[in-house]
Amino acid sequence: MTNSNEKQYFDLHTHGLGYLNRVTEVTPKEGDPFLSASIAALRGPVDNAEKTHFEVRVTGKKAQEIVRLAQPAVEGNLKVLVGFTLSDVKGETFTYQKGKKAGQTGVCLKAQLISLKWVRVEGQPFYCAKDDAAEAA
Repeated sequence: MTNSNEKQYFDLHTHGLGYLNRVTEVTPKEGDPFLSASIAALRGPVDNAEKTHFEVRVTGKKAQEIVRLAQPAVEGNLKVLVGFTLSDVKGETFTYQKGKKAGQTGVCLKAQLISLKWVRVEGQPFYCAKDDAAEAA
């Protein structure tokens, strides 16, 4: 039974696989530091996949640990493929500042990276979650 004073949420989770990029520790002027990354998620036919890019805040504790362990591989320009779960996906608009799209409006997809099911570096196993319950912690 839930307490009527507890906050309740609607969960929107996105599961997929994609390439982990740009792992960064962000220290904002106000607020707490956080781990950030981007994921180029694959979609469409396997032989002609397209990518959808997500800017993510790594919020899951185990996900933070694994992303930090994989950071040297990302910085070494190795291919780091991950099976992921995102939450709270939302789009934010921005204006291109440079290039042929300068002045045009674009959309950035932002989300929270809450878990990683597995990680491969250059096709080799790097991490595999034991089970969903352990991963969510």
